[in-house]
Order: sequence, then structure tokens, then C-alpha cells
Amino acid sequence: MGYYFSKTLQVGFDEAVRRTTEALKQGGFGIITEIDVTRTFKDKLGVDFRNYRILGACNPQLAYEALQLEDKVGTILPCNVVVQEIAHDRTEIAAIDPVASMQAIENPDLKASAERVQTLLRNVIEGL
Repeated sequence: MGYYFSKTLQVGFDEAVRRTTEALKQGGFGIITEIDVTRTFKDKLGVDFRNYRILGACNPQLAYEALQLEDKVGTILPCNVVVQEIAHDRTEIAAIDPVASMQAIENPDLKASAERVQTLLRNVIEGL
């Protein structure tokens, strides 16, 4: 089983971030964290790195349900979505597969919840 699903768009990085953020919103997710890896590497390491952003996507209702089932599941929340420039006007969007990330947790109810999140996230990525 893979641990992510992805799609490559024929658009620039900023447009891909905009489209991804909007698609996540339309799919029931909010962005609760945003990490600009490019800027962080420049500021902390003094190195240049391709455009790379990590969006922490969260569906509040499903996160609430998951935390009711397993209080430590927050260690693997939110669902990370990566937007990375792979060439000029080519950007890849990749999302964690929540089913794969929760395999180590032996809770059948949580697995069912992760499958619902997986479906929502996969629809967002495929719809881009």
C-alpha cells in the first residue's frame, strides 16, 4: 500500500497552491497549518530549495470523531498535503493516505473514519 496519492498540474506553483487550497475548502477541509519549506531552508540553512509547501488540511468534524475514538491520533493529524514545483509550470500535489498512516492503530472504528477521510482527500486531489 502506498502512503500518498498525487497529481501533477500544468500550472505554476502559486496557482497550484491557490487551486489546492480552494479544492480542499470545497471538499470540507480547512488549512490549519502552512509550512513554507523553501523559506525555512533558506532562513535556517542558507540553502536554496525548490518551491515546496506543506498544507495541514483538517476536516473538523472528522478530526473530532477520530479524537473521540483515539485520543493520541492527534500525533498524526492534520492530513498533510504537499505542493511542490517539479518544473517550470509543472507542480505536483500529494496528499497523505490517512488509511496508510493509521495502520499501526488497532481500532476498527478509527479505520472506518480514516477511510471516509481517504475518500474525501482522494476526491480533492483527483478533482484538481
